Amino acid sequence: MSVKHAKPNFSQSQVAEIVKRLFRLTASEIRSLPSYDDQNFYVAAMEGGEYVLKIMNSEDSKNPALIEVQTYAMSFLHQNGLPAQTALPTTSGKLLSLEEMDCGYGCQTYLVRLLTYLPGTTISKAPLTPELLYETGKTAARMDTILQKLEHPYLSMLEREKFIWSLSCVHLLETYIHVLDGDPLQDVVKSVIHQYKTCVVPKRSSFRKCINHGDFNDLNVLVQPDESESYRISGILDFGDMNSGYYINELAITIMYMMTEHPKPVEVGGPILAGWESILPLNEAEKDCLYVLVLSRFCQSFVLARHAVSLHPENAEYLMISTRKGVNILHHLWKLGKEQVENIWFQSAAQFSDRK
Repeated sequence: MSVKHAKPNFSQSQVAEIVKRLFRLTASEIRSLPSYDDQNFYVAAMEGGEYVLKIMNSEDSKNPALIEVQTYAMSFLHQNGLPAQTALPTTSGKLLSLEEMDCGYGCQTYLVRLLTYLPGTTISKAPLTPELLYETGKTAARMDTILQKLEHPYLSMLEREKFIWSLSCVHLLETYIHVLDGDPLQDVVKSVIHQYKTCVVPKRSSFRKCINHGDFNDLNVLVQPDESESYRISGILDFGDMNSGYYINELAITIMYMMTEHPKPVEVGGPILAGWESILPLNEAEKDCLYVLVLSRFCQSFVLARHAVSLHPENAEYLMISTRKGVNILHHLWKLGKEQVENIWFQSAAQFSDRK
């Protein structure tokens, strides 16, 4: 079965049936939510409560142990005061259920969970003030320090050595770089991969290891307005990219995605860095690699989105969301160069920390 046909395609009536059978809940409202390669549905129940039914694609559904660790991590963060979703047990007490369904490509198995629905809008829709960016950096660091205490029998499943979205696996992009043939962007991407191999890889032994959420992006962070007309973080979504990595990877991912939502992208790094370092100051090797790691995440985003569009042209609109803005940002960062960008980030972080 090709990965092309792995995305589930459940109807609303099938969703209502699953919710009734597995969770004894009667759906009063069901609506589809955006997703990369899974299927997500908002479900309101007549019995009360709002939920998200998450149906994993058939490829990822083959690894329930990994999903189990991710689900446990979410509830662990929730117990430790971070706004993560938790999974509801089925009538038989399990947090995951494997469902067989024919979505038009023959019968396949899809892993299903019912998660609590978190209120708020995505941070992409909120004004990214320096204060909110500081909060975002701080939350990302808190999240990784809490995840470091995680204990689970399947924890080793997070050692995803060939995981294409891991910032420890940037070299794997070389397999897919042909999707940029004829695009001037390809030269920049090749140069960044070279920088990664020559500047980041030799320093990795000095990075501090941790468990990464791995996708702390502008659509996976929810915010709500608070009393003072500003915003606070109300939700952290989507733990599907969790992997054993390094603290610095999480910071780079956070900076990269928040840049795509800001009118002056380069200015994003300072407040996020200040928030991060209020919890977890960087060491010299980590500081030295931040610029290349942020650029590397842009490259992952472009190459893998372009590859995904070749598999799912019908989902191009969603798949290319962060890519469109990101191309110009990457060119701009590359032109400014490491020294200038680092000066902006680290000076602004220092000024921001002095004000706090």
